[in-house]
Amino acid sequence: MLRHARTWLGVLFLMALSANTSASWEVNMTPGVTEVSRSVFNLHMTIFWISVVIGAIVFGVMFWSMFMHRRSRGAVPAKFHENLTVEILWTVIPLLILVGMAIPATKTLIEIYDTDDADIDIVITGYQWRWQYNYLGEDVSFMSNLATPRDQIANQAAKGEHYLLEVDEPMVVPTGQKVRLLITAADVIHSWWVPALAVKKDAIPGFINEAWTRIDEPGIYRGQCTELCGRDHAFMPIVVDARTPEDYAAWLAEKKAAAAAEAELTSKEWTLEELMERGERVYTSTCVACHQANGEGLPPMFPGLKDSDMVLNDVAAHIDVVVNGVPGTAMAAFGKQLSEVDIAAVVTYERNAWGNDTGEVVAPIDILNFKNGQ
Repeated sequence: MLRHARTWLGVLFLMALSANTSASWEVNMTPGVTEVSRSVFNLHMTIFWISVVIGAIVFGVMFWSMFMHRRSRGAVPAKFHENLTVEILWTVIPLLILVGMAIPATKTLIEIYDTDDADIDIVITGYQWRWQYNYLGEDVSFMSNLATPRDQIANQAAKGEHYLLEVDEPMVVPTGQKVRLLITAADVIHSWWVPALAVKKDAIPGFINEAWTRIDEPGIYRGQCTELCGRDHAFMPIVVDARTPEDYAAWLAEKKAAAAAEAELTSKEWTLEELMERGERVYTSTCVACHQANGEGLPPMFPGLKDSDMVLNDVAAHIDVVVNGVPGTAMAAFGKQLSEVDIAAVVTYERNAWGNDTGEVVAPIDILNFKNGQ
């Protein structure tokens, strides 16, 4: 007995020690920052405490019966076949409990699926491995890419505070306004999930799933793709930047001006140096995961671009691959993901980086003409 007592004391000591040394031991949901997320949290806690009460009653009665009617006390088991009253009770009571649980659950579900009367509509499209945000009626559309440096991913630098949860372009929304999210995908199934907003919707090619949110306070809220969508599934974060209506209006005006300026860049005369500088940024955010920073790729799935016969010689085929992708392979079509300027820049970069040195300049107008079939 003493040996067993010492064993249990040791176990309890180790448990206490691990609890003290643990940085965080959170097992419950969080209330979130939206009305829906708080409704979900309250529903969760309601069902949880109902389950606790049921468990306490059932196990309490069971252990009391085992203790009070054990053989050592001389208990003799009763012998009976049926009891109509008991059967009615154990049918009616669970039914009433389920109805009581269904009422708040149904109310919460109705609230979750009520996407009517939205102030803003945003189309969210999942790509391997980034998100595109298109603000309907505003002529604002942009890609959101992972911003964590590759040297952190390769364990060549210390991890940042928001490792794998940071992007170059967050989805910006105003506080206090209802935002409807129209979620789809262009290649494989993705899933758009931001825990603080209580929004988790699959992004399925050919389908549009609806969700909505209304954020009360300004802030940065982070999430991830929760569908196993390919080799870089872990590198597809989501960042929602909630701003005051005034700050949102200023951001929207800035994005519209940037879009107009981007459109004008299509007709600009670009130098090789300018395209190389921009192309390196595009390549780093879009292509480096598959084709590697040194351009050598990961053959045979991800062919190398360094010393590639196509890259060195066939500019039309090179543009076609970037714009239209390669069906049946992991090479996605970037014609709708990148602007003409970005496509021209990355093609130029690939044709002049890593010792390729073709000296060729692919201008944005060349990409526009290619898309128009000229």
